[in-house]
Amino acid sequence: MTKMRIGLLFGGRSGEHEVSISSARAIARALASDENATKYEVELFYIQKDGRWLSGNIPQQVLEAGKPLEIEQQKAENESPLSLEFPSFNAVDVWFPVLHGPNGEDGTVQGLLKLMQIPFVGSGVLGSAMGMDKIAMKMAFAHAGLPQVKYIAVNRSQIWSNPCVFPKLCDQIEETLGYPCFVKPANLGSSVGISKVRSRAELEAALDSAASYDRRIIVEAGVIARELECAVLGNDNPQASTVGEISFNSDFYDYETKYTQGQADLSIPAKASSAIISKIQEMAVQAFLAIDGAGLGRVDFFYVESTGEVLINEINTFPGFTATSMYPQLWEASGISFPELVDRLIQLALERHGEKS
Repeated sequence: MTKMRIGLLFGGRSGEHEVSISSARAIARALASDENATKYEVELFYIQKDGRWLSGNIPQQVLEAGKPLEIEQQKAENESPLSLEFPSFNAVDVWFPVLHGPNGEDGTVQGLLKLMQIPFVGSGVLGSAMGMDKIAMKMAFAHAGLPQVKYIAVNRSQIWSNPCVFPKLCDQIEETLGYPCFVKPANLGSSVGISKVRSRAELEAALDSAASYDRRIIVEAGVIARELECAVLGNDNPQASTVGEISFNSDFYDYETKYTQGQADLSIPAKASSAIISKIQEMAVQAFLAIDGAGLGRVDFFYVESTGEVLINEINTFPGFTATSMYPQLWEASGISFPELVDRLIQLALERHGEKS
């Protein structure tokens, strides 16, 4: 039997470059295990931090090391000065873009892969772009009737403006949302650039900081709640996994807490009533369909125990995919092993590509 050639694409130019390498290592192992080894042959493609795409021995070296190449080593290994010079893609039957954050999970790479007319795992241009942009995402959720925390969308031009506009903006945020509230760049993943603020001075500093990362900023009301998550798998008729919970001692789930071992605890399944679990699963599927998701997604929620409210926070269209990440663990607890999950995602990519053809 001829093996299907999977183009495992990882690295990227975002701040989640290292996380992408960890995810790709786990997926590569899954593709080489059990029945997958008889079905798939993996071709590795590594996007350096400077944007160069590399194939051959270097991607294998990166996966084996579990860390990116040093810049000096990158230049020595690659003679081409062109950041957009791509290796040959003739050997790829299905792309598996294991990329997190901007320039990988936001529809940009998905657009390129779509132009190649080769199936790829995960959401398309629209779903990826909406899943990355927190403002567009929340507008889609609102249209679908999904409850969420109060928020205000802000542009960089309002923050870096004349002395009359900025104070009025801060007044509006204080009157509408109050304190504490969270200031977030709209298009960055993994809690990068996010600040929790409790005063006018902190608000002004947080807005200025967020504007340095993105021209679109979102400010959300703070809420005392448990953080529950649900995984979604499928295309037009997606399934929801069991529900898990993240708990931590830090002020909020920032980048350090998320990726430092021992900083956060995952509880699977989450301790909640069957009614709450069912509600979260239903809302997760609704959120996935609202942004036109495909393949996979992890949907995050706030559960306010004091009132019984379930509020949707966000969707991640390509969540962390290491063996210890929440997404594959949720499916493991739901009866789908890591290798089987990877196989299903490839089959879903072929299904979606066939629909559009």
